Amino acid sequence: MPDTIDSHALIARLQLQPHPEGGYFRETYRADQRVMRDGSNETRAASTAIYFLLCDGAHSAWHRIRSDEVWHFYAGDPVDVHVLDASGTLHTHRLGNALVRAGTAFQAVVKAGDWFAAECRDASGAALVGCTVAPGFEFSEFALAAPGELQARYPQHQELLARLA
Repeated sequence: MPDTIDSHALIARLQLQPHPEGGYFRETYRADQRVMRDGSNETRAASTAIYFLLCDGAHSAWHRIRSDEVWHFYAGDPVDVHVLDASGTLHTHRLGNALVRAGTAFQAVVKAGDWFAAECRDASGAALVGCTVAPGFEFSEFALAAPGELQARYPQHQELLARLA
């Protein structure tokens, strides 16, 4: 049985805002400590964290960032995090309450540079997750996939890539 959540009440309670890739979010942590990326003179926060809510049929569109991202499940319906690695292999991590749902995990890792997208397993569902990024997330290092870009590169995954574009 799913952990039913009132997504509209949660948006107000957690002060969530629409996210450019879909869903709602709010940054909850940005480390004061700064780190320098290898091969760069720019510094970044050592780590950042957000709440991220998927509801009302929204999904997280295909995108990538330059840092590792750890997804954490908090409440609601299971979430599939689809990851395309550098070789074009598709991995799907199912987040959910692992204490009561077989085949789910509380956390999943997306490696820096991999393309990924996420959706509630049930399109009518809602789920609250969190994402921790290290080095910290910066919108300047965020890239949404251009329309058709991934389908042309990975035709074996065309249906999923198009559906979550």
